[in-house]
Formats: sequence, structure tokens, C-alpha cells
Amino acid sequence: MTDLHPIRRALLSVSDKTGLAELGHALARLGVELVSTGGTASALRAAGLAVRDVAELTGFPEMMDGRVKTLHPMVHGGLLALRDDKTHVAAMEQHGIGAIDLLVVNLYPFEATVAKGAAYDDCIENIDIGGPAMIRAAAKNHGFVSVVVDTEDYAALLEELTAHGGATTRRFRQRLALTAYARTAAYDAAVSTWLAGAISEATPRRRAFAGTLAQGLRYGENPHQAAAFYTDGSHRPGVATARQVQGKELSYNNINDTDAAYELVAEFAPGDSPACAIIKHANPCGVAVGATLLEAYGRAFDCDRTSAFGGIVALNRPLDGATAEAIAGIFTEVVIAPGADDDALAVFAAKKNLRLMLTEALPDPAEPGLTYRQVAGGMLVQDRDAGHVALGDLKVVTQRAPTGEEMADLLFAWKVAKHVKSNAIVYAKGGATVGVGAGQMSRVDSAAIAAIKAQRMAGVLGLAESPAKGAVVASDAFFPFADGLMEAAGAGATAVIQPGGSMRDAEVIAAADAAGLAMVFTGMRHFRH
Repeated sequence: MTDLHPIRRALLSVSDKTGLAELGHALARLGVELVSTGGTASALRAAGLAVRDVAELTGFPEMMDGRVKTLHPMVHGGLLALRDDKTHVAAMEQHGIGAIDLLVVNLYPFEATVAKGAAYDDCIENIDIGGPAMIRAAAKNHGFVSVVVDTEDYAALLEELTAHGGATTRRFRQRLALTAYARTAAYDAAVSTWLAGAISEATPRRRAFAGTLAQGLRYGENPHQAAAFYTDGSHRPGVATARQVQGKELSYNNINDTDAAYELVAEFAPGDSPACAIIKHANPCGVAVGATLLEAYGRAFDCDRTSAFGGIVALNRPLDGATAEAIAGIFTEVVIAPGADDDALAVFAAKKNLRLMLTEALPDPAEPGLTYRQVAGGMLVQDRDAGHVALGDLKVVTQRAPTGEEMADLLFAWKVAKHVKSNAIVYAKGGATVGVGAGQMSRVDSAAIAAIKAQRMAGVLGLAESPAKGAVVASDAFFPFADGLMEAAGAGATAVIQPGGSMRDAEVIAAADAAGLAMVFTGMRHFRH
């Protein structure tokens, strides 16, 4: 087998016609015979190119609304034949099968059809059959055949042909084959995932996962770890869909933390008050709402100014100049928002290393979806935590009911606690966090750490007492004993929101009553590991 293999005949059959005419003309100039199907052949002829129909090649017309057109030995024999195998060559000669040296195929737009909410039957009709079959055949025979499945690879193909006198190298064909198999795998994954949802199959026996490279990363969580960022095609607003306006390339940790920040701030809809979330190492170090975005940022910052240094800032409204000035006052890694005005862009332009990410929308916290986590030998799959509670869902379990002000803060704190690593404790007052305890093995420790942080900020802000005094507290899971609750009461909390459901609920409720606390149960837990 020689390394170089010339391209004399190409079969083109594409759904996406981007760059097709230019590719066709370039191949024709190299003396390549063009064979094509249906709409692709029409587009090439409209561009003034000579094209041979696949139907002429196979001796059969396209039939069944185009479902059957390339599934034929004249096509697959031309793709699969080993050019250096005498029996294959003899079979080609006996049956008049011509070799196909280049296959250019992109598939029916199944993913796009699903994304626009098409009906079941329309989705079925957009499942490509002949395309994947040809792609897999050509990729298998990459010793001789070049297969292109992405329009982004047209330029690389032409550069390769120009550099090698109309031929491709084995290494180039191997890379194309790799991409081709990944594309058909991703396509099948999209189909199977959609079908599982369409028939409400929550735990199909087999699951397929796929992604498209968005960017290579310098390293992963640590410099000795290789990493890359892949998108899943869901188009959920966030770091994967955002436009980076300025700043250094995002790192692995930047992407992870920015996602956490934007998912949190999305709990506060744009129609609600302006909101800001500041994240450090995937945990919120400050979250607040305010009359203005500037006020929301300032109140979030005042929860834990130390941790906010080098953090990620997420906003639920377009960034304005005044807020940008405040954010630029300390070192900030990333700012993500659903837009920015000219004043804000001008402020950040002076901070070349600050990464500014702009999206068109906020993610919907109630939107269903799946999350994945790899474990040794397998993958954990679950629904996204789209759970939420409203005022009417809360059950008052203590003698004293929360005041209206406390109830508003309880609901605020609950939204934040959902995004804090377990065990999670969040103190909040007046629509702002004042202390966050995250990721501790003991709920008592989380409550204590949150109180310590609040007391520390009292000194920084020159307050006479800890901002935890008179605050409410949210716990992402039930208090198994009264000790964690008492830690919060000792810090000055006056009202509590928690799921309930412990064997010792009665003991915890009695302790709350004895301390004069108001407490509500949500009936919903928000573990986050």
C-alpha cells in the first residue's frame, strides 16, 4: 500500500451546501470526476459544473422519496474495494464498478430538526441512512479513500491535494476517518437520545454520548492533565454558547466555574430584580439582588470580599458601565452576562486579561435535561436538578411562622443553596447572602464556617455585629440532629428553610420552637456533589 493515493473520482452528497460550489470547481480543476445525488447534483450544475448522477452509476433511479439512492454495490463497491487486492480489482472489472477515491457527505439535519421542535414523523424522516453507510464504508477503507464530513475540512482537503499533486497522504486520510466515525457516532447518539425521550424511556439499556470539540485547553484542573472542551449540541445558553468579547483563553477551571455561576444567576429571571452571583471553585462566595445591577454586585461582593478575588461574576441582566467599573476594581477572572452596553465594553477594554462572555439569554433552570459524571468503569446519568419551590409549597412546622420579610429571604436563600456543594448552609438577609458554608462533611461545620465568614465580614465592613444576626438560613438537606440548627441560631439566624424528612424532625422542630425560630419544610432536597 502506497502512502499517497490520487483522487480521480469523487462522490458528493450533502445536506449543507456551504462551500459546495467552490469545492466542486477546485476538484474539477484538478481533473476529478464528480458524481452526485439529487439536490447536490442540481446545486453543482447550477454552479456550471459537469456532474454524473448516482442513478446513472447504479442503473437505478432514486426511489421512495429519496430513501434509497446510494445503497447499491456500484457505490459501496467503489468505496470499499481494496485497490491492492487482486480479487477486489477483478470483481470491480467483472461488474463494471469504478473506484470512488473521495466521499464528501454531510448528513440530514437531524439534530437541527429536533432542536426546532419538529413532530415525531418529521424527525424520523430526517434520520439519514445512506449517508452514514457511505461514510463508514469510506472511513473503513481509508487506506485508499478520503472521506470528508464537515464543511470546515474543505480547505484542508484542497491544501492537501495541492501539496501532493492531486493525491492525499495516509496520515491525512486517517485523520479524516477518525472525524468521520466520530460524526456517525454522534449522529446515532443524537437519534437514540431523542428516541429515548420521545418514548419516555428514562433508563435505556444502552446510552450513547457525543460531543464536538469547541476548543483545546492548555491543561485540565492541573498543569499535568491534558484537557479539551466539547459541546453537546443542546444549545443551552451558557459558557458553551457565549461569545468571548475579550480576554485570555478560557481555562478548564474557568469554564467549569463560569457554568456554575451562570446556572446559579439564572435562578433569578431577567424580569425579577437585577441579580449577581460571584463564584470561586464552583461555589458561590456571594449572591445578591438589588435595585440596580451595581447594587446587586456590591452586596454580593460584601458577602466575602476575600474569596471574590480572582472569582467569576455572573449577571442576570446586560452589564452596564457603572457595574463594569466596580467589577474592574478587583482582579476578576471571568464575567458572563446576557449582554453589555458600550460603556461597559469600554471599561473592560482597559482590562485586557479579563474574560468577558456574552450570551443571548439565560438558561432556563426548569428546563429538563441530563447530567453525566464518569466513575471508574461507568457513567452516572441523572436528570438535571430542575426542581424549585414556590411560596405555596412551603410548610410551616414551628409555632412561629416566618414574617413576610423572612419568607422572601428564605426563598432567596433556598435558590442559592441549590448551587452550593453539600453539605450546604446559606445565611441570607435582605436579598443577599451574608455567609456561605460549602462542601463540609458535617452540616454543623458548614453552619459554623458560614457564621465565621459572616463575622469576619463584619470587621471588614465596619459593622457593629455580624450580618448573620437577624438573617435566615437555608440547608440543602434535612438537619439529622438539632446541633446544626442550634449552630445557626447561635449565629443569630431567626428563620430556617430545609427539606425535612429526618427521623428526628420532631426533635429539630422542638429545638427551633425553644429558640424562637420560624422554620419551613420544602419537601425537596438539593444535594450537589
